[in-house]
Amino acid sequence: MNLIGNSIQRQEAWDKVTGKAMYTSDYMTPGMLYAKIATSPHAHAKIESIDISEASDVSGIKAIVTGKDCAFLCGTILEDRPPLAVDKVRYFGEPIALVVGTSEREAMEAVNKIKVKYKPLPAVNSPSEAIDSKAPLIHENSGQYKKLVKDVYPEPNTNIANRVKIRKGSMENGWKESDVIVEASFESPKSDHIAMETRSATAEIHPDGKVMITASSQAPFSVKKMISQYFNIEEGKVIVKTPLVGGGFGGKASETLEILACIASKAVGGRVVKITHTREEDMVTAPCRMGLQAQIKLGATKEGYLKAAELTYLTDTGAYSDIGPRLAKAIASGCTGPYNIENVWCDSLCVYTNHPYSTSFRGFGHASFTFCIERALDKLALALGIDPLDLRLKNAIIPGNTTPTQVTATSSNMGNLAKCLEKLKESINWNEGSRIDLGNNIIRAKGISCFWKTSNLPTNSISGVFLTCNSDGSINLNSGVVEYGPGMKTTLAQILAEKMKMNIDRIYVIMEVDTQAAPDHLKTVASMTTYMAGRATLRAAEDLISQFKTVAAVALKCPPEDLEVADEKVYLRQDPSVSIEFKELVHGYKYQGGNSIGGQVLGRGSFIMNQLTELNQDTGAGRPGPAWAVGAQAVEVELDMNEYTYRLIKAATVVDAGKVLNPKTARGLMTGGMCMGLGLGSREAFFYDNEGRVLNTSLRTYKVLHIGQEPTYLVDFIETPQIDAPFGARGIAEHGIIGMPSALANALSTAAQTELDHLPITPETIWKAKTGGSL
Repeated sequence: MNLIGNSIQRQEAWDKVTGKAMYTSDYMTPGMLYAKIATSPHAHAKIESIDISEASDVSGIKAIVTGKDCAFLCGTILEDRPPLAVDKVRYFGEPIALVVGTSEREAMEAVNKIKVKYKPLPAVNSPSEAIDSKAPLIHENSGQYKKLVKDVYPEPNTNIANRVKIRKGSMENGWKESDVIVEASFESPKSDHIAMETRSATAEIHPDGKVMITASSQAPFSVKKMISQYFNIEEGKVIVKTPLVGGGFGGKASETLEILACIASKAVGGRVVKITHTREEDMVTAPCRMGLQAQIKLGATKEGYLKAAELTYLTDTGAYSDIGPRLAKAIASGCTGPYNIENVWCDSLCVYTNHPYSTSFRGFGHASFTFCIERALDKLALALGIDPLDLRLKNAIIPGNTTPTQVTATSSNMGNLAKCLEKLKESINWNEGSRIDLGNNIIRAKGISCFWKTSNLPTNSISGVFLTCNSDGSINLNSGVVEYGPGMKTTLAQILAEKMKMNIDRIYVIMEVDTQAAPDHLKTVASMTTYMAGRATLRAAEDLISQFKTVAAVALKCPPEDLEVADEKVYLRQDPSVSIEFKELVHGYKYQGGNSIGGQVLGRGSFIMNQLTELNQDTGAGRPGPAWAVGAQAVEVELDMNEYTYRLIKAATVVDAGKVLNPKTARGLMTGGMCMGLGLGSREAFFYDNEGRVLNTSLRTYKVLHIGQEPTYLVDFIETPQIDAPFGARGIAEHGIIGMPSALANALSTAAQTELDHLPITPETIWKAKTGGSL
């Protein structure tokens, strides 16, 4: 059919461009109530009292809930977070009370009348401060929290929520074989997802106990399970619906407002209650991107071959763990970057601080640790006197090498990093020089970075697809995948149409996810949707084809193995003119005399991850994901050495995609990720005062990359098929972001001829690094 490898228009495109697309907060119900949250003005404090008397007198207020009214703990890995703070607040913006009113205005008026008496406590403002033996404990009872997975290891009486170790080879031998050793520390801050749609959820509890939730979520099935667990409701009575989601980037993969919406509905007798974050709440109260501090030590021979890596990563998970322990695991799994290093020592710690708590963010920690390792590689190249690109080519992982977790690389599971580097070298004209003086104190410079990523999903992650047929022979596709931007529903339709050898316009995709009707899909995260749901779609298509052939074989009086399927027909392989159309089979085949056979044709396909293992607690050995996607990126800048301002000229990415299914969508995913990565590298960050309060809580003070500030984007692909993936395609939705901060930092460090090891890199950052901060 040649659908694979061609650009296909997205299934929801017309609804989005015409404004007809409906999102969670667009849905209204007569009699709907509204919930607003009161939040903490302190990052760390004891709650001595909460007075709601004046707030309760506000007109239209139906209920006010505090932490003591819903004293349970929730979490993804560790149950350590109360929905509303009880006795103590641990971050600026933490919810302390929930107000339900007939309008948002009335609810907000009541919020402002809630009086809370606090006793401030010392705030822990960084991961390195948190692991100091004298640091205040953020969770005094961390050793008693319920573990929801086996492989998480909180360390009691410390601020460490998890530690993941990598021990590969012999460090003693590695340092002996190293002629040159470089060592440096690095830091990247917390930042926000800035999805176009802020988080929103609606809940209603029916008289029969059924709970109806509509949520802007990347994980409706996880929401269903969590609500069932926390509120002791049969899982079958919890129904979660997710319409189109206006961006997620990982930030809507955890359960937050859905829990508060249920608490609010329960407080008003089950009535419909909606809660929607303002932009400021979405930035500070909701979970954000993790921060990272790292210490990197690399050793290499004088020829440039890496021999040893000693790495310590401290992830700032904030006040609560959420997915933080898995971020620490992901960082440990890929700690060295896509390079062959025989001797590796790594400790990756998930550390509590008094910052807003962290959750998944596009790239799942990889952009942060890649910044560290790639900056260290540029330092090593400088020390060795070797071209930075050549250094990476020398050490690029190849089949037969092993990852930090001791998985053997193959062409299928790893792709071809060397080819990516060679193509990148051409696309950015690396040979003209990485630093050029243009005169008038303007320096043009280039920096590069490599990257890799695998999934780190649970080892039993699942996905399913249902196919039903219409009487005209067209097909409906129902999946638990959430459409929040990457065009995954269209990709599934493309895979199905190619397998069925039919026109994609005859595939009708159900956009909304309804957990009562759609098959379970773990979460729409980790660049694994093409792999998981794509495999399920292929199996569902095979099931459909088998049923079509079985019924058609009776009608055509031939064995099923002699039949093929294409163009909505089942035909005889040796004589295609002998055929029967889908529409004559979808609801059973009817003979001329009236006798019918078969029945309704229903396809179903399911997929579960296999061959994955948990990491060994002592060595880190294990298989965290099914395959890696590798790539190389570059940034070209012009730096004004008088003003220390700079322009982004070009940004380039070459990624091994296995097989590009939809070129325009793939390019869009890459450029979107590249833009986000440049934002992280150049301006995006949360800033705090000494008490841990976030200072930039709106888009007036939190800066993002705007149109007109972006560079020219160059995107290209290498195709080394992943054998077990649909049509060989690797997941690449997150990968555009990963190497951009490090490539930018390398370019600016080269231009300024100074070491820039802390993100974001602003003109002030360069000025301070270059001059020591003196005029």
